[in-house]
Amino acid sequence: MKYYLVAGEASGDLHGANLMKALKAEDEDAVFRYFGGDKMQAEGGELVKHYADMAFMGFTEVLMNLSTIFKNLKTCKNDILAWKPDVLILIDFPGFNLKIAEFAKKSGIKVCYYISPKIWAWNQKRVLKIKRDVDQMFCILPFEVDFYKEWGMDVNYVGNPLLDEIAQFTPDVNFRQNNNLGDKKIIAFLPGSRKQEIERLLPDMLSITDQYPNYAFAIAAAPTFNESYYQQFIGDKEVHLLFNNTYNLLHNAHAAIVASGTATLETALFKVPQVVVYKGGKISIAIARMLVKIKFISLVNLIVNKKIVTELIQEDCNTKMINEELQIVLEGAGRSQMLSDYNGLLNLMGTPGASEKTAKLIYTNLQQS
Repeated sequence: MKYYLVAGEASGDLHGANLMKALKAEDEDAVFRYFGGDKMQAEGGELVKHYADMAFMGFTEVLMNLSTIFKNLKTCKNDILAWKPDVLILIDFPGFNLKIAEFAKKSGIKVCYYISPKIWAWNQKRVLKIKRDVDQMFCILPFEVDFYKEWGMDVNYVGNPLLDEIAQFTPDVNFRQNNNLGDKKIIAFLPGSRKQEIERLLPDMLSITDQYPNYAFAIAAAPTFNESYYQQFIGDKEVHLLFNNTYNLLHNAHAAIVASGTATLETALFKVPQVVVYKGGKISIAIARMLVKIKFISLVNLIVNKKIVTELIQEDCNTKMINEELQIVLEGAGRSQMLSDYNGLLNLMGTPGASEKTAKLIYTNLQQS
């Protein structure tokens, strides 16, 4: 079978790669073409466009880059038509992928959506377009099944692919030694993978380092940037920069400051107490506050539907607030409570196998059609 996948950011690249691996196990004749990243490329097939050229964050940022977005949409549509896949698999990235879904459905191409768009957060009526344009929806958050049912749509809950990735992870016993981290407890910085979020969040994260001389600090760096890019923020601070080593960092971390997104859930699954931070453009945040219908922004809090981790958003994301919240999770009752709450999260998440379940459902459906 011919599989065309579209992933537009680092997390989608990770999940896309795992799904490709699972599809190859189901279908020995699987052939891939995709918008994605390095991890998907490592699984084979043909990379058409790297996600580094696609991810724009916030309302104003999207407006400023509309010409690039439209160009990418045109490239994707033309390439799909030219290649004629048996199925199109869209991975999250809704602003782009919902347009591709509509186009593909009108073109007579079977559409699967892996990792539901977060339409439950705002503009929920988009579910009607999904019902029209998507043949199979695969959800990775437990509460999404009930949401779709309320709109009369049956979906597949396959568990969360992060569990797959973590289950495959083997810790490097020489991690500290190889990265000159010594014996100090580590505070990890996870500032995200997109340029806008790194530039907004990393300076605030780094601003607290001088107050913790007994701790080591390390940044989980995105592979789409080089060392000199990060060094402009680090300056003369004693901070370690780690590429392609996030899970080893989390495995060894005592606490973390994390950009809102998939990384908050990864950090929780590694049972690392954390402070969640987020900053957007002023106009983007103002619009979001009017439209967004959810109480939390971090996946950790959303899944359990209560506050487990503190979220420092916009003006609350500053040196003073980050420092205060970090002290709470470094030691004592606040740390113990968060670790205890993580156990409830793990129970809700279920077991590994999301990629395999999704691949089996896609391939079985293709064989039957």
